[in-house]
Amino acid sequence: MVDAVNRAYLEKQPSRFEFSIRGASERHLQAFVQPLPKSVGSNDVLTPPRVLILLEDHTRARRAEQLHRDFVANASHELKTPLASMTASIETLRGPAKGDDAAYERFLGIMAQQAERMRALVEDLMSLNRIELNEHIAPRDAVDLSLILEDAAALAEPGAKPGQARINLAPLPPDLSLRGDARELTQVFANLMNNALKYGGDGKQIDVVPAKVAPGSSRIGISVIDRGPGIAREHLPRLTERFYRVDVPVSRNKGGTGLGLAIVKHVLNRHRGELEIDSELGRGSRFTVWLPKDDAAKGRLEPSATALLQGLREDGLRGIASSDDKE
Repeated sequence: MVDAVNRAYLEKQPSRFEFSIRGASERHLQAFVQPLPKSVGSNDVLTPPRVLILLEDHTRARRAEQLHRDFVANASHELKTPLASMTASIETLRGPAKGDDAAYERFLGIMAQQAERMRALVEDLMSLNRIELNEHIAPRDAVDLSLILEDAAALAEPGAKPGQARINLAPLPPDLSLRGDARELTQVFANLMNNALKYGGDGKQIDVVPAKVAPGSSRIGISVIDRGPGIAREHLPRLTERFYRVDVPVSRNKGGTGLGLAIVKHVLNRHRGELEIDSELGRGSRFTVWLPKDDAAKGRLEPSATALLQGLREDGLRGIASSDDKE
C-alpha cells in the first residue's frame, strides 16, 4: 500500500493489487490507487497532489470459495464411516439375515442411528460454513443474555439421557448488555451445555454461572462447569479444531460430530469474544465464554486495520472510498 501510494504521488502511476489484514478474523481486500489530476488553474507549487484510494472487501467471496472446498473435503471424509455401516447393514438384511425378524430390528436400528449421525454432521457443517462466511462482520443487535442462556438450556436438556445431570442456571447481574446475534449465541451456549451433559459424568451437576471479572472490565464472562472426568492438558489447545476428538469412539457413540467447539470458536470470533478452557483429569472442566460489553462491542476495528488506516492518514491521503462491505 505504501509503495503504491508513493508511485501515485511521485511517478503518477496507478496501481491495483490485493492484500490481507490478519487478526482474529482475516480480511481480504483489493485496492485501487489512482493519482488525480490537478484542478484547472491550480497553483502547482501550493496545491498538494491528490490520490484516490478505493478499497473493495473481497472477504466474503474468498471465504465462500474456501468453505466450498472445505465442505466437500470434510463431508466426504466424515460420511465414509456411516455410509459404510449402512451399506453393510443393507447387504446383511438382503443376504444372511433375510427373513430374520430379530436381525431386521437390530440392523434397522443401526441404519437409523447412522442416518441420524449423517444428518447431524451435514447440519453442523452447513451451520459452521454460514458462520465463517460472515465472521468478519460484527453483529450489531442488542441481546438479552439471560434469555439466551434460558433458551440454550431448553435446547440442551432434551438431549440428556435418564440419570444424567440437569443444568443449574445461576442468576445473572442486571447490567449484562451486549451486541450480538441471539441465534448464534444460543447455539454457542447450547453446544457447551450439551457437551457438559454428555461428558460431564452421569448424575453430576452442571453449573452455568457468571465468571469473575475485574472491576471496570469491559468484558462479560459466562462459565459452563461440569464435574466429569476432565480433559488431559495436551488436548486443550486442539479442542476447537474441526473434527478433533479426545476419544473418537466415545464421541461417536454419544452422537458427537466433532464440530461443536469449532462452531463456538467461530461464533465468538465474529462477536469479538473468546473461549477459555480450564480442565484437569479427575476434576472436571470449565468452559468460559468472554464477550465484550455493549460499549466495547460497537465499531471496533482489528488493531492491524486501525494501524493501517492511521498510517494512510499520516501519509497525507485525502480520499478513501469503501465499497461492498458496509462495516
